[in-house]
Amino acid sequence: MRANRKEKKNFKWFILLTVIVGTFLGRLDQTIVNLALPKIIDDFSISINSAGWIITAYILANAIFVPIWGKLGDLKGQKKVYIIGFSLFIFGSALSGFAWNLGSMIVFRIIQAIASSADYPTAMAILALNFKAGRERAQALGIWSSSFAAASVIGPLLGGPLIDNFGWRSIFLVNIPVGIIGILMAMAFIKESDIQREKGAFDWWGAITLGISLSTLVLVLDKGMDWGWISISALFSYLTSIIFFYLFVKIENKHQNAIINLNFFKNKVFVTVLANSGVVFMGMMGAIFLVPIFAQMFLGYNATQTGYLFIPMAFLLVISASIGGRFNDKLPVRPVLIISTFVAGLGFYLFSFLDPRSGAWAIMIPMSILAIGIGFGMPLRTNIIASSVEPNEVGSASAVMALVRNIAGAFGVALFGTLLQNFQESNVLKIAQHSTIHIHSMQIFKQAIGLIILKADIRSYDQVFFWAAMLTMIGSFTAYWIKIKNKNQKKI
Repeated sequence: MRANRKEKKNFKWFILLTVIVGTFLGRLDQTIVNLALPKIIDDFSISINSAGWIITAYILANAIFVPIWGKLGDLKGQKKVYIIGFSLFIFGSALSGFAWNLGSMIVFRIIQAIASSADYPTAMAILALNFKAGRERAQALGIWSSSFAAASVIGPLLGGPLIDNFGWRSIFLVNIPVGIIGILMAMAFIKESDIQREKGAFDWWGAITLGISLSTLVLVLDKGMDWGWISISALFSYLTSIIFFYLFVKIENKHQNAIINLNFFKNKVFVTVLANSGVVFMGMMGAIFLVPIFAQMFLGYNATQTGYLFIPMAFLLVISASIGGRFNDKLPVRPVLIISTFVAGLGFYLFSFLDPRSGAWAIMIPMSILAIGIGFGMPLRTNIIASSVEPNEVGSASAVMALVRNIAGAFGVALFGTLLQNFQESNVLKIAQHSTIHIHSMQIFKQAIGLIILKADIRSYDQVFFWAAMLTMIGSFTAYWIKIKNKNQKKI
């Protein structure tokens, strides 16, 4: 009897390894393509602006289909939807590897994005349904979530050598053998749950209205800096997103199998954890966006060297998430989330001291602190979301969490990028007003202007990281309103 229990317990960890392969591969592909854009631009003879749609199309499709796959998993079965999504991802990867022009690449990347969006909600539901004990579930969800974040920072590290040695097509084609292994693992280890599933028609009108609302919102977040935040295109996107979101809410209130159960948002714990998670991911994605740019522009690192800077962060994300999950049932949730989010903010704050004389440690130490803060609280957030809904709604709930993280990440990149641009413009003017050039030589004048711009740029990065730190530290107190009751804990 004990042997059977031990075998079943070990079997569950194979399930965890299986979904990690899928999550890691999908997220890795999303980040690694950024490195390949210069080569793709050369091969297809396209502009930088045109190439940007390769990334934008992926982001839009991914955001739209996350809630759809989450609901389909709850209706049709998590294993079935997971394997369908994974198979489609391999197919999309093969097509992308053989793309012949910009149009074909955008279409094939959309296929990849649709497929990869199935992973997060179904994988989280699979783990939540197989790891039912509080401590084990938190640890499993924490390790899995950390792989999602770790892939974001490991992508540039693996992508550089692949692109340099085998060409840009290799980053897509390498997904095929790894993906086949992942599918075989899913077929062997994942068992379809026997929970009672919802019946009825799929909410297609809800999916369409939500898709339009999300796509226009994510589009303006991605393109707002190029268009202008109050341009005609941006204003049209805002209006379209609001109108279709209103229609979505009206539809969801009447549909039997709503894409997103709006009752989730009556749950204060659910909403508070989403808010806390959104703050963390907004800061993390903003940092991952800005730090590599700073390292290459001002510290002189190449792409591969910059990737090395992220190794401690990736390693500590996994370790801290595992530790956070292990002690999930022994620590009070509210203080842990407040402190861990505050520690992440401290990591951002240390970035505000960067300058052109900074060494590698000036980036790796703040990255490590950031990783510890994010990783330690990650299993708690994921476990609370999974535990706050009915078992047959875990897929939909996790899809909402993924959606919030994606939008928060896109908003973080847009916000930090806009702040950086605004700070640069104002800092150039301020520094120029307080600068005096005594030698009237064109060469000296040009050098002085260059130094003014350099100083303004450095100060702008420091200011952005400072405000990111303040935002995260203040946002840490969103966890104060989390009040849950565990078997081994008093109400907190």
